[in-house]
Amino acid sequence: MTGPLPLLSAGPGPARRASLVRRVRLLVAATITYNVIEAVVALTAGTVAESTALVGFGLDSVIEVSSAAAVAWQFTAADHERRERAALRIVAGSFFALAAYVTVESVRALVSGDRAGHSTVGLVLAVLSLLVMPLLSAVQRRAGRELGSASAVADSRQTLLCTYLSGVLLVGLAVNSLFGWWWADSAAALVIAAVAVREGRDAWRGRTCCAPAVSDSVPTSDGCAVGCCTPGSPR
Repeated sequence: MTGPLPLLSAGPGPARRASLVRRVRLLVAATITYNVIEAVVALTAGTVAESTALVGFGLDSVIEVSSAAAVAWQFTAADHERRERAALRIVAGSFFALAAYVTVESVRALVSGDRAGHSTVGLVLAVLSLLVMPLLSAVQRRAGRELGSASAVADSRQTLLCTYLSGVLLVGLAVNSLFGWWWADSAAALVIAAVAVREGRDAWRGRTCCAPAVSDSVPTSDGCAVGCCTPGSPR
């Protein structure tokens, strides 16, 4: 004879939800601030070094600001759930814009054989982003999942994608400076573009694995509850 079924959690209570909303707002503000600074530094350094990778990284920061701004706009409303779908579409669009730009610039650089100069500022910026972005992404992803906000989780993935681009930028700049392999960062960036398309598609469909976990759910390797990312799920 089986015992009583476990009670399902109704999700965070009002006080906890209010705390999570404040946390998301702070994280989004921090993301916007950092990316504005990152964009200015990357675009300036990229122009000086004639580096397509650095300029592309700076424009990625601009795109990420638009994604974070969409989430900030959503959470300025008292009933932020009503703005969820619109914010999610904006985040998805930023993924697609990033993929399109990275693809075009990478192909152009490969075809033209553009050779960028050494950039110490670019290397330092890439290392700094590798340290900062994963932390911002992880904290926002946890808050978004607990809150049940698909847009907050999708924006955290945008931030994580920026981490991957930082790694690509670092490797590309380092390899170019050390060995003269000018094509390395463009080739790797094409892989990132493919990932961005996939993430944009999932965000557009609302499949971001963010439903609040219930007490009897079986967690997956990345902390999601089984079933929260199933096709057709609104979250």
